[in-house]
Amino acid sequence: MEILYLLIPVSILLVFVIGAIFWWALNNRQFDGLDEEANRIFLDDEIPTADSSGANLNAPKVDAPKE
Repeated sequence: MEILYLLIPVSILLVFVIGAIFWWALNNRQFDGLDEEANRIFLDDEIPTADSSGANLNAPKVDAPKE
């Protein structure tokens, strides 16, 4: 029962700290433009992966085996 004398003030302090951090985030516009990143997947800006000869440009370069 005596632990409640510690836990209740600590929890109230924690609520105020979390509220202050949330208030700071709102005032610094941290939550603006959330839809931009969600809609970016629909944009068609793919990089071509093959050149005109048909070789894959993204394939790792492998050296010839040393003998």
